[in-house]
Amino acid sequence: STCPATLWWRWAARSRSEQPLQGRPGGDTIARMRFFKDLSLSAFTAGFVAVLVGFTSSVAIVFQAAQAFQASPEVLTSWMWALGLGMGLCTLVPSLWLRKPVMVAWSTPGAAVLATAGLAGGFSMGEAVGAFMVSAVLIILCGVTGWFERVMDKIPVAIASALLAGVLARFGMQAFAAAETALPLVLLMLGTYLLGRRLVPRYAVVATLVVGVVFVLAAGQLVGKPISLALAMPVFTAPQFSYGAIVSLAIPLFVVTMASQNMPGVAAIQAAGYGGKQGIPVSRILTLTGIATLVLAPFGAFALNLSAITAAICMGREAHADPDRRYTAAVSCGVIYVLLGVFGGTVAGLLTAFPKELIAAIAGLALLGTIGGGLAVAVRDERHREAALITFLVTLSGVVVAGIGSAFWGVVAGALALLIQQFGRADTPRGA
Repeated sequence: STCPATLWWRWAARSRSEQPLQGRPGGDTIARMRFFKDLSLSAFTAGFVAVLVGFTSSVAIVFQAAQAFQASPEVLTSWMWALGLGMGLCTLVPSLWLRKPVMVAWSTPGAAVLATAGLAGGFSMGEAVGAFMVSAVLIILCGVTGWFERVMDKIPVAIASALLAGVLARFGMQAFAAAETALPLVLLMLGTYLLGRRLVPRYAVVATLVVGVVFVLAAGQLVGKPISLALAMPVFTAPQFSYGAIVSLAIPLFVVTMASQNMPGVAAIQAAGYGGKQGIPVSRILTLTGIATLVLAPFGAFALNLSAITAAICMGREAHADPDRRYTAAVSCGVIYVLLGVFGGTVAGLLTAFPKELIAAIAGLALLGTIGGGLAVAVRDERHREAALITFLVTLSGVVVAGIGSAFWGVVAGALALLIQQFGRADTPRGA
């Protein structure tokens, strides 16, 4: 077979140091048995928290983006179907295949760009779909050529760690800011987390989530309408290609997805120790996200990319103490995303029923270890300390220049600072 998916899997298989279990006689059964043996409550909880945080924190922006192109309720449901299926399969299948936590999400800054540009330009849904496909082709080229991964490999570890800490620190701040409107809930969850870290570190996040949900249920704080079980139906929109849509939608969508999503995503992979030749094949996963976007774009998948925030949840020690078993957290996340796509509005209604304060608190507490680890690596080397701090602060600021988010400008600022401070010095290490 020469279909894109088959070609990609043959390509990905070469990245493994041994023949994959799925390629051996009875390998599928062995792989499933190994997965269930590796799966733990903490890993499944990490996967659930990742979906909870990733979906509820930005689904409103996705809705705005769809409505900017006059999407009907049926088309909006189709968007959820395509995005859920795309994120789920691009997370689930590579994680099982590689036995490493591969995390894929939709492009939140990309949705923000579409919401703004769509309203300003008056583009039709067909033109938007054409722009999604052009952006996907550009991402595929980045993956096939490998140039993006090579650029990221040149960034010093201190800068990459500071970038990741800056992206995640905002969620840590929001966890405590939620105390303004839900002080008892936040204090209860914080106390549970601290006790859990002392008594049962592996299940601290599990206990925190359970206590938070029980408190919300007991207080009657669930919001939203009654939830009914219903399958989502995909709606096909024929693409239309126009110069205006390519310039105003496709190019900005591609740029912000690469700079504000894929760049922090690679930083998360490196910080968690899954980089390098034996780690996650970034270029191939990037190619996969581009192919999935290209195929699902007519149904509403505007941009799929590497995740940073939800990746940090599934790649950290809170997911599993053993790095070789954290892939089960990503697989769990992928399964839930697929269910999100298949059942569309039902799962969306369930997840959005939780108060925003609970979402903010569990996200911030689940990311504390990763934020602390990133900062520790960022400031460990005195030669890189100031440049790393500049990267962290610029990224944390949330500044947007020329439509590009702070993650990109944080790396630019840190790299310039490092260049000014270290260029020409005899003790400057390679790659700095």
